[in-house]
Amino acid sequence: MAAMLQDKVALVTGATGGIGAQIVSRLAQEGASVVVGYNSSRQAAEALVSTLAPGDHMVAEAAVTDSGCLARLAGQIGQRFGRLDILVNCAGITRFVPHPDLDSLDDALIDRILSVNVRGVIAATRAMRPLLDRTGNGIVVNISSIAGVTAMGSNIAYCASKAAVDNLTKSLARALAPKIRVVSVSPGVVDTDFIKGRDESWRDEQASRTPLGRLGTPDDVAEAVLAAAAQLRFATGVIIPVDGGRPLA
Repeated sequence: MAAMLQDKVALVTGATGGIGAQIVSRLAQEGASVVVGYNSSRQAAEALVSTLAPGDHMVAEAAVTDSGCLARLAGQIGQRFGRLDILVNCAGITRFVPHPDLDSLDDALIDRILSVNVRGVIAATRAMRPLLDRTGNGIVVNISSIAGVTAMGSNIAYCASKAAVDNLTKSLARALAPKIRVVSVSPGVVDTDFIKGRDESWRDEQASRTPLGRLGTPDDVAEAVLAAAAQLRFATGVIIPVDGGRPLA
């Protein structure tokens, strides 16, 4: 059976994180040429590429808070591939801060979260739009979070940033149609290095609050990205939950 993304070109920002790396891996497995976008660790990006299914993959700096960097990256992708079919906005940051502890949610952290998680989505999409337009059937997948709906997450600025991402998904879907589709993939608690430092009782509690009885995995998220890109061809402006039914609990 032919690979679902044969001859497609994909860019993943935040590609070296736990979720980003699995998205990269799945896209490559399905035949895409993947641009592995990193912010600061080229070494980690190169290590990731060495594990991928064979293909014309590329490592590139993709600092989403630097529009000049993104413009240069668009030029590099255009020169090498001549097109971009899939943009996955996966770059994001947060830090655990109890919601009532507003004093610990300092201005620098708020600004950093909003600049990466929100402005970064706009900036990356803006930079890659001409390449996505060129295909006539491009897609932007924004990695959001259930926190954008439940307002329960690592801190209140993070929750607000993901609500903004979901709103951006709808606005961009309308603005970029019909040549580019835009969707959000919205995970619940995902078992990555970010939560591995939490105690076992906390992890067990999170799993017990989910009707499917477990934490999400990076592959759960990657499979949703793949479905959005390759199979849900008449979907745009939608939020795709990957949360095990958490809001039902």
